[in-house]
Amino acid sequence: MKKRILLLAGGQSGEHEVSLMSARSVLAALPRDQFDVTPVVISKQGRWLPPTGTQRALETGEAAGGGDLVLHRVASAEGYDAVFPLLHGPMGEDGTIQGLLTLAGIPFVGSGVLGSAVSMDKVMTKQVLASAGIAQVEWRLALRREWRDHPEGVTARAAELGFPLFVKPANLGSSVGISKVSHARDLQAALDLAFSLDRRVILEAMTSHKPREVEVGILGNDAPMASPVGELSFDSEFYDYETKYTEGRAQMHIPARMPREMSERVREMALHAFRALDCAGLARVDFFYVEETGELFLNEVNTMPGFTTTSMYPKLFEAAGIGYSELVTRLVTLALEER
Repeated sequence: MKKRILLLAGGQSGEHEVSLMSARSVLAALPRDQFDVTPVVISKQGRWLPPTGTQRALETGEAAGGGDLVLHRVASAEGYDAVFPLLHGPMGEDGTIQGLLTLAGIPFVGSGVLGSAVSMDKVMTKQVLASAGIAQVEWRLALRREWRDHPEGVTARAAELGFPLFVKPANLGSSVGISKVSHARDLQAALDLAFSLDRRVILEAMTSHKPREVEVGILGNDAPMASPVGELSFDSEFYDYETKYTEGRAQMHIPARMPREMSERVREMALHAFRALDCAGLARVDFFYVEETGELFLNEVNTMPGFTTTSMYPKLFEAAGIGYSELVTRLVTLALEER
């Protein structure tokens, strides 16, 4: 008997359009002889669109019109065997939708409430990874209120790290709100931007040399596997939003151009982080590799990475011999096993 799958896409984050692109790919890839898939697009205003609105959004990339503001679709979804919450960033990848689905008693693809929430929050991620002994660049935390009331304390923390440094909102994805600050005079503008998006902000030191950005995919629940390591190359100062989503601005190299022993170290560290954060199903783990010194720093863990056929995560597993259709089928199977 076919399994009934509810595919959620869109959402309220800045990665809404990326989610719609991913959903189109997943819809085309899930085998119709095994799954009966119902897509539902969530608009940027948080409304769950009806079938006609969902179809229009998937075709045009624009989620417009009315819909349900509450979740009765999920709360009354006894007929669904599993949900694929293909949502990125806040209100989708941060434990919110995972909590809803857990309350509704419906199995879903990906990490649970804890793994999703902790991995989305850069502060909590860093604290958990530090307790697990996983190397990261030096960083400091700043709060919006102290930036307003006692800015000298925040600027002193930045001075401790030295310039250049990065300023990052704690709870946004796709490099939204991130600034590279090369001089103290540029710090205020970067902090003002970050604090307009989040009440908690990370100040992050630069590595000693410009790092190479390498990534590895994880697939599984309690016995996960790691993909080959991939590498991103680009000409911009860092992997910002424009570089990520403008065609031709970044290139993928799979496998990464690095010694085999370093590649194995990346894969082992990614698996260690996946377990430490209590992730499940899938994740893409991103690293900074400083070739000149041999240093390796974990940058972030994405529990619902981009999922178009040309995205890094499926490409990494394609290099491992797992094609796109097989990959999405395995993820649904893992959801049913886990829950």
